[in-house]
Amino acid sequence: MRTTCPYCGVGCGISAEAEGRALSVAGDPAHPANLGRLCSKGSALGATVGLEGRLLHPTIGDRPATWAEATGLVARRLREAIARHGPDSVAFYVSGQLLTEDYYAANKLMKGFIGSANIDTNSRLCMASAVVAHKLAFGADLVPGCYEDLDLADLVVLSGHNAAWTHPVLFRRLEAARARGQRHVVIDPRRTDTAEAADLHLPIAPQTDVRLWNGLLADLIRRGAIDLAFLSAHVGGFAETEAELARADQSPAAVAADCGVPLADLERFFRWFAATPRTVSLFSMGANQSAQGVAKGLAILNVHLATGRIGKPGACPFSITGQPNAMGGRETGGMATTLAAHMDFEEAARARVRRFWGAPTIAERPGLRAVEMFEAVREGRIKALWIMATNPAVSLPDAGRVREALAACPFVVVSDVMAATDTSAFAHVRLPALAWGEKDGTVTNSERRISRQRPLLPPPGEARADWRIVADVATAMGFGEAFGWRTPAQVFREWARLTAYDNPDRVLNLGPLAALTPEAYDALEPVQWPVTAAGGAPRLFTDGRFQTPDGRGRMHPVAAEGPAEPVDPGYPLALNTGRVRDHWHTLTRTGLAPELCRHAPEPYVEIHPADAAPLGIAEGALTRIVTRQGEAVATARLSDRQRPGSVFLPMHWTQAFAPAGRANPLVAARTDPRSGQPEFKHTPARVRPYRETWRGFLLAPAAVEPPRGCDLVWRRIPQPACQLHEFAGRGDGAEREAVRRALARGAPAEVLRFEDPAAGVLREAFLAEGRLERVLFLAAAGELPPRDWLAELFAGGVLDPLQRAALLVGRAPGRAVEAGPVVCACRGVRQPRIEAAIADGARDLDAVAGATGAGASCGSCRPEIARLLSATSPQVRHAA
Repeated sequence: MRTTCPYCGVGCGISAEAEGRALSVAGDPAHPANLGRLCSKGSALGATVGLEGRLLHPTIGDRPATWAEATGLVARRLREAIARHGPDSVAFYVSGQLLTEDYYAANKLMKGFIGSANIDTNSRLCMASAVVAHKLAFGADLVPGCYEDLDLADLVVLSGHNAAWTHPVLFRRLEAARARGQRHVVIDPRRTDTAEAADLHLPIAPQTDVRLWNGLLADLIRRGAIDLAFLSAHVGGFAETEAELARADQSPAAVAADCGVPLADLERFFRWFAATPRTVSLFSMGANQSAQGVAKGLAILNVHLATGRIGKPGACPFSITGQPNAMGGRETGGMATTLAAHMDFEEAARARVRRFWGAPTIAERPGLRAVEMFEAVREGRIKALWIMATNPAVSLPDAGRVREALAACPFVVVSDVMAATDTSAFAHVRLPALAWGEKDGTVTNSERRISRQRPLLPPPGEARADWRIVADVATAMGFGEAFGWRTPAQVFREWARLTAYDNPDRVLNLGPLAALTPEAYDALEPVQWPVTAAGGAPRLFTDGRFQTPDGRGRMHPVAAEGPAEPVDPGYPLALNTGRVRDHWHTLTRTGLAPELCRHAPEPYVEIHPADAAPLGIAEGALTRIVTRQGEAVATARLSDRQRPGSVFLPMHWTQAFAPAGRANPLVAARTDPRSGQPEFKHTPARVRPYRETWRGFLLAPAAVEPPRGCDLVWRRIPQPACQLHEFAGRGDGAEREAVRRALARGAPAEVLRFEDPAAGVLREAFLAEGRLERVLFLAAAGELPPRDWLAELFAGGVLDPLQRAALLVGRAPGRAVEAGPVVCACRGVRQPRIEAAIADGARDLDAVAGATGAGASCGSCRPEIARLLSATSPQVRHAA
């Protein structure tokens, strides 16, 4: 069965085979997005489709309910809120994890039948700034290029885009192009794996992107490297933009000084860009997640409009989406700031959509954007909130206030696949949704390519498609005639008809797909919109015509500004948050696959050694990160790849995995005024040593909650046959004993025990009928043994005498201990093994793969292996 991956915006095709609930996956060689490649996350999808922890039945409060009860209650509470407080007292918060059919149903109900635009998507957190920049420059949210342009370009600029981690399959494609002579420039404060593999890295100071791109445009003008003919025929706003540039010193020396990069490197970038007509500029979260995100996007688009590098093979600005269907949500109207199908709230569009839907009302104006929405919930203006397929208690900035909002909301509905998330803890009603592998519908990737996501497994329990849940609630509210779909194909056909309805000039048009038969929908091949009778369109603006009233692209003057909240003596470091290579969002899926928890098993904070040394922070030390909003504790990683004066903290961990390691409670809810997108990339912070007095770990067959009443740093790390819990405290022996008693409660009676009270060391192993059931190690000082061998014992049966004798040592008898970080998640290969292979003569990536297996599967770890190789042979990194 062919389907698509549920992770990032690349939109990879997958070939899958199911046997019961067991699933094997491989890349689909026929899908144009990935041509058979998969990353570590996609390759591990088979490990994430079990039913452990799934929400399988509707619940009201803590009791099971029938679907009729649950949807009836939701409908009644929505109607009551509307009747008493008006339609704007209701809000939906939805997700790029939804399929296009789900998005369409939710948007139709909210904007056309409830009559409010208070529906927003978590794409607000990743793509909103790019959306606004596109609309201002092109007249609509239009991505002009396609992945083929990455093959055809001679220069690729990656601005705020760590593709090696966030879009690994695209990065592999770029690697192949670079091997053919393509040049790469990376603009990023951090020396990421993407930057390591580039021909040029510009480690700009945080939030100086606009200054850099404005400087590039000014330099192109000085060189005469702009396309005057294209500007004259197809672009407006050049004179105003040029005048804005003249307000600042645009000399390369001034730009380099303001951006904090070497002048020679900046000038090299300017020369390369000027001399390379076939240039693609990729931009992603590093550009978008900023209070200046729209300005950053416009600065990039300005350069491409001025040089005519748009709508041509190998030449375009290219915004890369983060989620599998962020694009589908943007198309259907899942954002509060658009109506539907790339139409906004002008009277003609409102009348058109209302007429098409046969709706009793229509939203009159944009609704509340994500951060505004939850602040309105907190203030009591939102009385009923429906959250679908997302976890805002973790993912929104200033997440502590979001939790306060959810706790105060009179009525919260959560549709999700998991029974227990940080957000569903606040739900009055929980509705079980279908997960990936069960869903049936479509998604749109970063290059506007619509692909089918097909069901591989039967629906578990009473779980339903999100579009059907919305339709059931709409029917219970009295709108059944407009929501009478029975299949996702019916929803899709209606959506496609809307895109073509009264559409003389909107680029988003799926008209030929509006008449798909059920069989044709099932068999739909990937296609890029706009769709015509001849097929899809790989590139937009090939004729120089844009979707603006006068058909001309529009340059916009943008001025360089500092961060929304600068650092200061009390908070002297810039906190930057983001993703890691093998995890996704809030771990509700990747946390089910132990192999994906190996590369970054616990929260960490990356800090430059020059910042760490004066504070007494050592490699591997637990470290407090404090902002005006909150505090987290993470393990320090000292790295000169991190720019001095800034720290990086991944955003994935939740209450279930690392209560003290959550990043977004620290992030200020500062947003771009035009897009509403939060500034996740810059929050003033300070760091200090945690100064624990003891550490410990617990291995158990299932997850264990932290002991109540103990102030611990607690992390849970899934293992193939058990759960590893790491913890540390700042108390004395009495605290350790309280933790020991709590964690030993209910354990089997057979106990192997070693204790050295003077050293503060305790080791206990609990067995039942000769099988290992629990392992607890505590230590006031010194190193604890590696956990791998002990974790492996949970997969076996009765322990043999040698294993029992070695339990409290924590090391396998007669086997060398393999320590160090995991580099290759697919094969579980650790860094010391790779370094040993390099020392033994492996001099390139293929040789390392042959010696260790690392990098021989999905290839996501290849940039990190290249970095290890470059430490010995610097030229190797250019062959990555």
